[in-house]
Amino acid sequence: MNADNLPLPLRWPVLATLGIALLPLLLQLPHLLAILVAASWLLISGASLRWSLPSVLRLLLVVLVLATIAQQMGLRPGRDTGCALLAAMLAIKGSELRNLRDARSAIGFALFAPFAAFLLDQGPLSLLLGLLAVLAALANLARLARWSVGLPSQAALPQLRQVMLLLLLALPLALAAFWLLPRLDGPLWGLPERAVGRPGLSDTLQPGKWIDLMADDSAALRVRFDGPVPAPEQRYWRGPVMSQFDGSSWSRANLPGQAATPRDSVAQWRYVIDYEPTDKRQLVALDLPLAAPAGSHLDGQYSLRSERPLTGLTRWALASSPAQADTSALSDALRRHYLALPEGYNPRTLALGRQWQREAAGDGEKIVQRALQWVRRDFAYTLATPLPGRHLADEFLFDQQAGFCEHFSSSFAILLRSAGVPTRVVTGYTGGVRNRYGDYWVVRRMDAHAWNEVWLAGRGWVRVDPTAAVAPERIYDTLEQRLADGEVATEGLLPALGLRWQALREAGDWLRQRWNQQVLGYDAAAQARLLRYFNLADAPFARSLLMLAWLLASGLAVALMWQLLTRSKAPADPLLAAWQRLGQRYRHLGLEPGRNESAQAWAARVQRQLGDSPLTELARRYNASRYAGQADPPLLAQLRRHRPKRS
Repeated sequence: MNADNLPLPLRWPVLATLGIALLPLLLQLPHLLAILVAASWLLISGASLRWSLPSVLRLLLVVLVLATIAQQMGLRPGRDTGCALLAAMLAIKGSELRNLRDARSAIGFALFAPFAAFLLDQGPLSLLLGLLAVLAALANLARLARWSVGLPSQAALPQLRQVMLLLLLALPLALAAFWLLPRLDGPLWGLPERAVGRPGLSDTLQPGKWIDLMADDSAALRVRFDGPVPAPEQRYWRGPVMSQFDGSSWSRANLPGQAATPRDSVAQWRYVIDYEPTDKRQLVALDLPLAAPAGSHLDGQYSLRSERPLTGLTRWALASSPAQADTSALSDALRRHYLALPEGYNPRTLALGRQWQREAAGDGEKIVQRALQWVRRDFAYTLATPLPGRHLADEFLFDQQAGFCEHFSSSFAILLRSAGVPTRVVTGYTGGVRNRYGDYWVVRRMDAHAWNEVWLAGRGWVRVDPTAAVAPERIYDTLEQRLADGEVATEGLLPALGLRWQALREAGDWLRQRWNQQVLGYDAAAQARLLRYFNLADAPFARSLLMLAWLLASGLAVALMWQLLTRSKAPADPLLAAWQRLGQRYRHLGLEPGRNESAQAWAARVQRQLGDSPLTELARRYNASRYAGQADPPLLAQLRRHRPKRS
C-alpha cells in the first residue's frame, strides 16, 4: 500500500461524503450562495478524481466564494456567515485529497457541517440529512481502516450493517440524555446572532420593504384554539405598533405612562401559539391580548415582546377578547403624539386632510368613512408598486393609487393625522389556514399585514383596515383557505392538482408541527409536566431523581454497548463453532484451551489432567476433517454431545 496515493475506489466515496455533509447546510444558505458552493464542490470533486488542482485555481475559488458571501450577507459576523464559510471550505476541501491522512481529515471536517446546520434549523429534514452524512462518514472510515492494514474492501451490505450497529449502540445513551437529563430553564450558552435576519416583523415599517416577506410562504406561527375560533374578520394577530413617523418610515415609540394593565374583559378566545424563531423579540397575539404570559411583557399599545430573542421555537398560552368601547379621553400629550407629522413632507395630503377636517367640523368618524369610500372607489391592490420617493403619501394617494398594505396603512395614517384624527399603524399578521390533520391554524410569513387604529371620541381606539376595504379577498377570503375547506370546484386537472398539493402540504406541516411539539418543544417546562404526570412535583427532589435515572439509564446503555462490542462472534463454520463451544465446557475445570494452543496440544493437556478421555480422538478427527479434507459426518454431532468428566 502506498500511503501517498489514495486509489480511485476510495477517493470518490470521500468526495461524495463531503457533498452529502454539505446538503443540510446548503438548504439554509441564500440560493445564489448555495448554488455557487454546490458548483464549487462539483468542479473540485470532478477534477480531483484525476488531477491535482493548481494552487492558483483554488485561491481564485476561495476569493470568489468569499466575495459572494460578503455580497449576500455583508461583512457582519453571525451564525449564517460562519456556516457559509464552513460550507465554502468544505466544498474546496476535496482539492487537498491525496493520501490516507487527507481522506480521514476531510471526513472528520465534513461532520462539522450537519452540526452547524442545526444552528440554523432543527427540523426533521436537517436531522435526516445529518444522519445520512454520519452514515456515509462512518462507512468511509471503515473502508479506509481496512485499506490501511491491507484488507480487501468489504461488501456494501455487511458494511452498512456494521455502521447501523454502531448507531444503534449509541441510541439508548442518546435517548437517556434527551429524556432524562435535567433541562435548564434558559439556554446553556449564548449563540451569535444571524448576520442576515429572518423575514419577519420588526420595530420599523417603511413602504416597499416587505416584498421579500410577502413572498415567503414558510410558517410564522401555528395556533391551537381551546374553544371557539374567531371569525376571519377577527383574526388579526397584533404585533409591533408604530406611532412615530420621520417622513419615510414608521417606528415604535416608548410612550411614558403607557404601561398596560389587565382589563376586566372576559376572555373570548383562549389559544396556544407555537412561534417560529425570528431572532427578534416581537411576538403577536390575537387582537387584543388580556395579559402577558410569563417571559414577555405587554406595553400600553397592547403589543407583546419577549424578554429574550426568539432564537428557537417557543410556545405561548394566551387569552384575548375583542376591543371594548373606551369612553375615557385621550390626554393632550398623547393626542399631540398621535397627530405629529414631520414638516416638509406630503404637502398635497396635508392640504386635503385639513380640507376634510374643516368640512367635517372635526368629526373623526365622518373623516374615516370618507377616506374608506375614496379607497374603495379609486384604489387597487398590487405588489407591483415602485419604491416611494420623498412624498410617499402624495405619490400613493394622488398618482399611483395602487399598492399593498404598507402603502395603504402608511398613507392612510398620514391623511387622517392631517385631518386631526389621532392614528397609529399596527403590524402583524392576518388570517391563517386550518390544518385538517392536526386541527390547528397555520399563519405564514406572507400573511404579514399592516393596518391602522384611530382614536374616536366615546369609542377609543378602533381598528380601520384600508387594505381590506379595497381587497377583502386578500384578508378574509383567501384561495388557500377555500382549498383547505374544499370550497373550490375539483373538476379539471388544475383544480384537482391544487387540492392534492394542498393536502400534501398540510400533511407535511402536520409532521413538522408534531416534531416541534414532541422534540423541539421538550424543554424544562415539558420535563416538569412529565414529572407531574408521575406525581413528582417537588422540584429539587424531582431533579435529583431525574439525574439518578439518567445516570442509571446511561450506565445500562454503556454496559450494553460494551457487551455487544466485546462479545465473540460465532464463526460461520459449524465444525469450528462446535469445537469452540466444546472448549468452553472445560472452563469450569480450569482446562479451557489457550488462545494460541492447537487442538492436539490442548487434548494432550486435558489427557494428563483427567486421565483417559475421548478428547484426544475427537481432536485427531477434528484436525483430519477441518484441515485434511477427510469427511467425517458423525463428528459434528459427537462434538456437540461431548461433556467433560472428572477423573
